[in-house]
Order: sequence, then C-alpha cells, then structure tokens
Amino acid sequence: MKTAEILQRFEEITEHYIQELEGFGMEQLKRQPGENEWSLGQMYQHLINAALYMQLANAERCLKPSGDDAVSAGEKTDVGKAVFEQGSLPPVRIQVPPSPQYTPQQPESKEQLVEGLKSVVHRMNKMASKLENAPLHHTVAHPRFGGLNAEEWFRLVEMHYRHHLLQKDRLKQALPQNV
Repeated sequence: MKTAEILQRFEEITEHYIQELEGFGMEQLKRQPGENEWSLGQMYQHLINAALYMQLANAERCLKPSGDDAVSAGEKTDVGKAVFEQGSLPPVRIQVPPSPQYTPQQPESKEQLVEGLKSVVHRMNKMASKLENAPLHHTVAHPRFGGLNAEEWFRLVEMHYRHHLLQKDRLKQALPQNV
C-alpha cells in the first residue's frame, strides 16, 4: 500500500475517533469497566502516545540514523513479517499488566484528546513526504516485530489505530446506557 493511501486511511480512522468523542461525557471517558482495564479516555491517550513517542519517533530515528546505536539493519521477526504481509495486527486482546510507564493517564478533557489526535495527523502528514527516499536498511527494533524501517513504523500507526477500533467498541458497549 502506498504512503498516500495509508495516510488517507489513517486520517479517516482518526476522524472517526474524533466524531465518536462527541458522544461521550468525561465521566464516560474515564470509566474503567474493570480494575485492570483502561477507560476509553486512556485508550485514546495510548493511541496518541504510542504514535507520537514510539512509532513516529522511531520512524524519525530511521530517517536520521547518524550516530544512533539503536538504528541498525535488524531483521523482522516471523510475527513482524506476518503482520506486515497481512497489513493489520491480529484481532486479539493484548493485556499488559498495569505499570506507571505503560498505563496511560486519564484525560483531562475531550479537547486534550482531539488536540492529541490532530497532532498525530499533523506529524503523519509531515513525515509522509520524507518516506519516499527513506533507507530501507535503517531499522529500529520493535519489541515484538523486530527491525522496522521508517515506512513500517509509519504504517504501524495506522494499523494500531485500526486495531483499537475493536477495543473502542467493546469499551463503548460496557458503558451504562444512562450515564
């Protein structure tokens, strides 16, 4: 899939997330269905943070590898190869034990979430033009997928947002109807 198509799909998914936000109050966005489960707001924060501080940051590292020891010609794992051949993450729930470094904070406002989502769209648009001449052999290791190059990190943002549509729908179903 071409970068322009990925970007268009990403913008459409992000617009869907933004439109969905309009239907929730802050109480709903902060409601956790279970003790160790994220709220809708935390899921939104996770998408924003993962895109800005992991996926796009690593894509940038692949584009400017000068002196960065973490950038190498690493290979993808079998799981990574399968994900990129499929063009999507498997539709399974991944639960990570709660921790201060991984568990997202509750949002302060809907505006904060909208601004965060728009910020990711802005960064994706800025990066798209840089990918045309990106070196394929400059990779940064993903914990599960192995060495990903700048274009793959970019694609992962869209795949990740699409993957979390299932969680969004599940969390939405768990909300009491009269909140």
